[in-house]
Amino acid sequence: MPSRTTLAATTAALIALAAPMAFAAPVPKPAAAQAAAWDTDRAAAAYTANPGAVTASGSENAASGPGAAADGNGTTRWSSDFTDNAWIRVDLGSVVRVSAVTLDWEAAYGKKYVLEVSRNGTDWTTFYTEDDGTGGSVTAHTYPQEVTGRYVRMRGIQRATPWGYSLYSFKVYGGEPAPASTTRTNLALNHPAYGDFYQHAGNSPAFVTDGGWPAGLKADQSRWSSDWNANRWVGVDLGATSRIETVDLYWEAAYAVDHRVQVSDDNRTWRTVYQPSASEVAARRADVKSPGDAVGRHDTVQLPTPATGRYVRMLGVERRSFYNPAPATAQFGYSLYEFQVWGTGGSANAAYPALPKNPGGAYTTTFFDDFTGSGLDRNKWRVVRTGTEMNPVNGESQAYVDSADNIRTENGALVLQSKYCKGCTRTPAGTFDFTSGRIDTNTKFDFTYGKVSARMKLPVGDGFWPAFWMLGSDVDDPNVSWPGSGETDIMENIGYGDWTSSALHGPGYSADGNIGKQQTYADGGRADQWHTYGVEWAPEGMTFTVDDRVVQTTSRSKLESTRGKWVFDHNQYVILNLALGGAYPAGWNKVTSPYWGLPQSSVDRVAQGGVRAEIDWVRVEQKK
Repeated sequence: MPSRTTLAATTAALIALAAPMAFAAPVPKPAAAQAAAWDTDRAAAAYTANPGAVTASGSENAASGPGAAADGNGTTRWSSDFTDNAWIRVDLGSVVRVSAVTLDWEAAYGKKYVLEVSRNGTDWTTFYTEDDGTGGSVTAHTYPQEVTGRYVRMRGIQRATPWGYSLYSFKVYGGEPAPASTTRTNLALNHPAYGDFYQHAGNSPAFVTDGGWPAGLKADQSRWSSDWNANRWVGVDLGATSRIETVDLYWEAAYAVDHRVQVSDDNRTWRTVYQPSASEVAARRADVKSPGDAVGRHDTVQLPTPATGRYVRMLGVERRSFYNPAPATAQFGYSLYEFQVWGTGGSANAAYPALPKNPGGAYTTTFFDDFTGSGLDRNKWRVVRTGTEMNPVNGESQAYVDSADNIRTENGALVLQSKYCKGCTRTPAGTFDFTSGRIDTNTKFDFTYGKVSARMKLPVGDGFWPAFWMLGSDVDDPNVSWPGSGETDIMENIGYGDWTSSALHGPGYSADGNIGKQQTYADGGRADQWHTYGVEWAPEGMTFTVDDRVVQTTSRSKLESTRGKWVFDHNQYVILNLALGGAYPAGWNKVTSPYWGLPQSSVDRVAQGGVRAEIDWVRVEQKK
């Protein structure tokens, strides 16, 4: 097996990448730990140090020059002069596809900075922006951006301390793309790779063409890893129409029992050119081991007839099963170290497409309800019922029902009210002691991008959980589901009077590992007063506000660089609900009885009929 190649013999570059999750431990690490674990968990790293290839705007002294960030010594460091706009730059020696950059900060770190790439050292393109740095080790993956160039630099914008910027190491990962070839070669090497859903940024499709795999096909080295669904794929852009003879798949232990090799001219319409025989599938299906004992496999797929196409992919059909522990079985995703495509043709000019941009223009209102009618406008809203439109979730105690006791308009506002009657509410999903209200715009108004806002007054008390949020409209598709659908929490409150939270959930950043922020009200405000909560959802990211004050900003670039796939490029729908108890409140108030996350004092308040959330209006504005 070949070793990892360096970017150039005289460059400061790390080429051996690694994913942050060992397969032998089937429970993923918390999303917040993934980026930090990416560098420290790798099995091995090929590091070529050349301090002379690194330059900087200045240094604190001769002992802390820029070369110290590329000498392979984790105790030496570059330290800039004491200015915000300092920079450090590495010359890679040739134009390469950069797959990641790792910055190992000393205590004097960057609060705000950018990572940039250039082909000529003069014209720079930003591929990562940090506006709230906390130091430590930061790995910025580039997928799915096109980041090619000879020079990479960190340019400071704002220091976190009165000192300069100080880096123990500045590491660049990547390689030269395979050029067009008239002789048989691996046309996929360092070419753009694509896929659907993957576990997180450290397991993106980009890793299947980076040129390396571990001996024994077992170590936690760079790899693509899908989410836990059978219908998943990963593929490569060869850059031009090619003659494809052989495909080599270097699998981690989570290999495909059954799969297809397919080719395409446009990355949309696919032709199957290979599938394993029934006997091969049966033999692979019978190979069931514990995750700790299982190893990967190398499949050399000789196509019966050479195929032509620009794109090649592996489409998973059936996942491998594991004892976990014996005699129980479990299935995870697909995991592939390397995807090689052997043949002639291709082009080094293959590139990832540009990410979508905000179209500009003015906002116009496309949805509005001020709840001034005699009842809920069912042309705009769907009433959600437990056991019919949805099943119980999050350990919450209420059943959602369609009743004026729980959902009604009153004095020009929507009222969502919770009620208590022990054992009184029977639904297809069971019997409940509480009822409450949940409405959404699904099938009535689903949309992509815009400003979404609502004016609300919330109940305060342990375990009361009102929310204003959005879900991807494909959440009920079993090939997508949650969190692949995406979830945008514009406002959540779990009964505390002085704060609410906002968050994004997706593959690699869901549940407790979401990308979120808490906000406290300005000027001593409280949740049980009227406030306006909103989000501006654009192709480049999300900006959350409370009373027009920005409380969270999350860019697509940073999310995909450090956490996982951006799944907010398709329709979502608006949801309003009032839940009682469950995982989120219980995580804070630690209440376990009489209901999870809901203490007796709160039960008493619901029984007295005084717990309600009020919504004055809801508005969606879009650029048309």
